[in-house]
This record gives sequence, structure tokens and C-alpha cells, in this order.
Amino acid sequence: MERKPKITVVGSINMDLVTITTQMPQIGETLLGKQFQMNPGGKGANQAVAAARLGADVRLIGCVGNDRFGQDILQHLNSEGVDVTNVEPVTDRTATATITVYNQDNSIIVVPAANHQVTAAFVESKREVIADSDILLVQLEILLEGVQKAVEIAKENGVTVILNPAPIQELPAEIIRQVDYLTPNEHEQMVLKQQLHDQDLSGKLIVTKGSQGVSIIEEGRELNVPAYKINVVDTTGAGDSFNGGLAVALSQGMSLSDACRYGNAVAALSTTKLGAQTGMPTKEEVAQFIQGGRIK
Repeated sequence: MERKPKITVVGSINMDLVTITTQMPQIGETLLGKQFQMNPGGKGANQAVAAARLGADVRLIGCVGNDRFGQDILQHLNSEGVDVTNVEPVTDRTATATITVYNQDNSIIVVPAANHQVTAAFVESKREVIADSDILLVQLEILLEGVQKAVEIAKENGVTVILNPAPIQELPAEIIRQVDYLTPNEHEQMVLKQQLHDQDLSGKLIVTKGSQGVSIIEEGRELNVPAYKINVVDTTGAGDSFNGGLAVALSQGMSLSDACRYGNAVAALSTTKLGAQTGMPTKEEVAQFIQGGRIK
């Protein structure tokens, strides 16, 4: 029997409030929207679901509010096969992300709430879970101290670390040195460049470029891994899908370029449906897509 890779995600858990519109409102303007949905989201939860649908053994570490949103999200994550034993209800409200989808793209406002209860002390209490992992996947929608503690525990125990630096913020040089892979988009990469100065990111930096695929920086040169052609419905969660796919592929021993190619396929398929998690593909769907998929 094939061993399932153990992937631990330390990150955010939100309820996404999604409005689809045919026109983006200006300041002070009221418009009629086209459609509204409430979907479980948050970069941490999104990446956990992405990896779970691809067949990994996924444990999620985080916080939700002791409210209806939190209850609904935990029930949903459990149904997706994500281990939520280490997701704890707190007195704060569950985090929300208000998402406006317009012209096949989106803008997002996140209210962190319970996500800011993922402190260094909270993460330290989950040390054994992180240590018993093949891959640690972290983002920046929780407190930076929680991210730092998770990375520290992972490196002490030989666990591979993927940091998706979103939403971008100033990062200590030490955390960049410790992680194995950094996966910014183009905007986040530009901000990181201003922080990093001469720090060598060869073999570590993976820049996601949407329809242009991803770029890997290795030995001073840039290798482009092209995207797949797909009919896009909603790009929400595409980056999270890529990171989940990348983590699964690396845990299975794929080369970095092949793992990025796999992540690109997962991300492409995720854009064919509305919502961050609803469009995330299964392992079987990705395999079938790669066999017949078209590279841009």
C-alpha cells in the first residue's frame, strides 16, 4: 500500500464572502451584484484542502471562532479529509475574507480575528505534530511569531518547509534562510527583493505568474515552467492550489521542476469553478488532465 505523505499546514482559516459583479464599484458607489456565495477559505485551510484532495495525509493547525462560521468550517474540513484535531475554537470571531470577483480576477479584504490567536506559544503546543511531518506548509495570514515558531520546529526536526509569503510583509532574514522553498507571486517577489539584498535564493525561490506559469531561480538562472491552457471562471485560490500541489509532489520525491509542473496543473483546474476550495481537483482529475492538458 502506497504511503501517504504527511503534510502539516499551519495557517489561516476564514469564511469567504464572495460577490460576483459585472462592474467594480468606485468609492462611495453602490452597485447591484450578480451573485453571492459563502465558502470556507483562508490560505491555510485552502492549502490543506488542496493537498488532502490530492491524496496526502493533511493535518491543519489553526484557530476558528466559537461561532457558526467556525462550526461550519470545521465540519466542511472534516468532510474533505483534513485532520482538524489541532484546530482550536477561541473566543474571537472566525476570520472572514470579503472577495469581489470581476472580469475573471478578484480583490480581497481579510479580517484576521481568530487567525491572530495562532501565537508562538500556540504553535509550540503543537510541536509533535509538526515534527512528525514530511512537509510543513505556512503562509502569512497568521501572526509572524506563529510562522517563525512553526519553521523553527520544522527545521529542528528535518522537516521540509514551504513558505508562501502572502499577504506580503517584511520578513526576518533568519526565516528566509531557514525555509526550503519560497513561493511568492510577482508582486510579492518585488517586495521581497527590496528586503533580501544579496541573500542567495538559488534553488529556493519559486515565483508564481498566473497564466504565465512559474519561474524557478536556480544557480543564477531563471527556468520557466509554463502554465496549462484552461477556461478560467475564478482565480480565487489558484495560488493556494499550486502550493498544495507543490507540497504533495515534493513529498513524493518529484524534482522541483516536475513538482512545479504538477502544481501548475492543480492550479489550472482550480480556476474552472467558482470559489477557492470548490474547484480544487482530486488526484485522479489531475492525472487525467496532465495526460491530455495543453501547455500555453
